[in-house]
Amino acid sequence: MSPLTVDNLNTFLLASSAILLAAALAVRLSSRAGFPSLLIYLAMGIALGESGLGIQFDDVQLAHALGFGALVIILAEGGFTTRWSDVKGAMPAGVVLATVGVAVSITVVAVIVHYTLGFDWQLSFLLGAVVSPTDAAAIFSVLRRVPLPRRIAGTLEAESGLNDAPTVLLVTLLSSAEFGETTPLRFVADVAFELVVGAVFGFAIGWLGSHLLKRLALPASGLYPLATLSLIVLAYAASAAIHASGFAAVYVSALVLGNSELMHRAATRSFVEGFAWLSQIGLFVMLGLLAWPSRVDLSTLIGGLVAGVALTFIARPLSVGLSLLPFRVPLREHAFVSWAGLRGAVPIVLATIPLSQAFPRAEDLFDVVFVLVIVFTLMQGPTLPWVAKRLGVGATDQVVDLDVEAAPLERIDADLLEITIGETSRLRGVEIGELRLPVGASVSLIVREGKTFVPSLTSVLRIGDDLLVVAPRKTRDTTERRLRAVSRFGRLAGWSRENGDA
Repeated sequence: MSPLTVDNLNTFLLASSAILLAAALAVRLSSRAGFPSLLIYLAMGIALGESGLGIQFDDVQLAHALGFGALVIILAEGGFTTRWSDVKGAMPAGVVLATVGVAVSITVVAVIVHYTLGFDWQLSFLLGAVVSPTDAAAIFSVLRRVPLPRRIAGTLEAESGLNDAPTVLLVTLLSSAEFGETTPLRFVADVAFELVVGAVFGFAIGWLGSHLLKRLALPASGLYPLATLSLIVLAYAASAAIHASGFAAVYVSALVLGNSELMHRAATRSFVEGFAWLSQIGLFVMLGLLAWPSRVDLSTLIGGLVAGVALTFIARPLSVGLSLLPFRVPLREHAFVSWAGLRGAVPIVLATIPLSQAFPRAEDLFDVVFVLVIVFTLMQGPTLPWVAKRLGVGATDQVVDLDVEAAPLERIDADLLEITIGETSRLRGVEIGELRLPVGASVSLIVREGKTFVPSLTSVLRIGDDLLVVAPRKTRDTTERRLRAVSRFGRLAGWSRENGDA
């Protein structure tokens, strides 16, 4: 690719803006189809590459660096938009899945591909390490459209946010010439050091940054989103500088900042989400450009399918079963977590590590991983809602956040919630006054059959109603639990054992 100059700047801006617009429209298409938009972005990159319009991009080192940079922003968005109340109960299970579960998955995949595909042990374990971590972008984009109980959603989000750290270290080690010099005990110690120190750094920077932003009067509101994202990136850079896990630091610092009472929090969230979308689009299009479809032959296709089957139907269920065994998770939830182990950009980015280190057969490994990601993401993504329904793990009639850019809500430190009453909800027939919401929370508006009205205490709720509820941030969780309780048990929920917890 030719270097960017003033002369070709117009062409670059024209192409990049057209790609971004097409990618934004693709989100609508992918959401209707139920599969991650990353597949469309990858297809766009392939279409622009050597097999399509002929754009040449083969700078593996640049792809490796940009890939890691994009993952930092994607993880930052995932942590910032995750509510701690949703994941705190699931965090231990997520940590075990991100460590023990990944180790089990790597081992199972390595053994299977070694004996079926004839890969040597180093290449087998390298393939297992590359494809075992779940992808944060795919998890955050797909699962948040599938209504799930807090425990399941929190477990999957925690796992995808934390499992990059040990796999990056392992892939780097397996790709280097010093692989034979490292003992298993030393590797486990290195992983523990990276995770713990990275998490501590992330928590410290997030905590200090949140207190600083609450006390620091910046001259423009637009500076608060920039300062927040800069703190998260600082956590990554500071941790990486001391050889700790930058990815763990990013997720933890973003989680702390996202759950702090920041000024202009809604604007900051929108800014981080927009930056994450830009990172996802750029990352997947770039990886599509880096792919070589002409190299994908029958052996590559077979390798990707064999590794994918081993991962999806053997390694993932086994790793989930062993990891969640101490937590007494019901079998149907085991099954859903196993099927929801989505792969996306992370395995492809990890496959650039051996490419950048000139590892033997690195190109073959990259092609196998590319095939695996495309085929099995296309298979798993669209089926998640159906699988959740069949297994009975879908959470119906749940409270859904409504992101509103409204200054009054910022000033009164409140959140606006949107509740849709489904067909099976026992909110039907309940009067507003019978909801008995916490002090300060109120139903401010009802949307019924396309018309809006301000309810009174005697207004009766119906199926299909959309409720807008204003709740002080300190009582938001209590408000949600109360609404879930009435949705399950009706107006007498307060006299039953149901407290609304998932």
